[in-house]
Amino acid sequence: MAAPRGKNEPPPPIIVKKITVVASGGHHGGAWKVAYADFVTAMMAFFLLLWLLGSTTEAQRKGLADYFTPTLVKTKEGSAGSNNGLLGGSSLTEADNYPHRQGQTGTRALTIPRGAAGGPREGADAITRMSRRLEEKLAQDARLARLMSQVRMVDTTEGIRIDLVDDADFSMFTLGTTMLTSEAEALVGAIAETVANEPGLFTVRGHTDALQWRGAVGNNWSLSAGRAEATRQALIRHAIPAGRFRRIEGVADREPLVADNPADPRNRRISILLGA
Repeated sequence: MAAPRGKNEPPPPIIVKKITVVASGGHHGGAWKVAYADFVTAMMAFFLLLWLLGSTTEAQRKGLADYFTPTLVKTKEGSAGSNNGLLGGSSLTEADNYPHRQGQTGTRALTIPRGAAGGPREGADAITRMSRRLEEKLAQDARLARLMSQVRMVDTTEGIRIDLVDDADFSMFTLGTTMLTSEAEALVGAIAETVANEPGLFTVRGHTDALQWRGAVGNNWSLSAGRAEATRQALIRHAIPAGRFRRIEGVADREPLVADNPADPRNRRISILLGA
């Protein structure tokens, strides 16, 4: 029992004891769990990327890339000569020894596209194989051997496109008609034999130059579509099954090969697209 306090003695001091609990920074903390989860997520994404690279083909990887960057497809289709495009800064009409009536030079040979690993892309392998096969077929006839320069094979995002291009010395069709010349018929036959065993469906597209028709009879739209159909029939005559054609198209002079000269004869061409 406490001793009695006198009247003049001050009251005893009141002592307040405050206890602060501080969380330990050891294994009971949770901050490390967040960092570890981020690390595991990053590693999972990394190994998923490695798996995708190892289990897909070049075409599938390109399809994935194009899906996430759709503007890249439009850039390549609309500007083949852009720095990031199919030709790496070159133009389809850059100079080589391809003559036409104005005395200018014509389309240059295309560089074989390279894959992510540095080797030729799958489409480029097919182009090399078909070009060699077609050249061997045409070389058997001296009259047709020179026509190899009229053929351009291009690896596109839709498939392999074979362009049969006119110039000042060669025309696929009789002027203003849908009738194949005898040389063009033989050329289409050689191409049919070349692509017969390649997988995929065909789209045939007709192109004209911008020269206008005389009088009111006919137009470049119907002419380009008619020439595409005539080419389809020629391919069928040379043993390509009718069921392998996806569609035919006539685009008149709306997609010129030589844009700065719509009347250039090289704008007259037939494109045969072999796609999946």
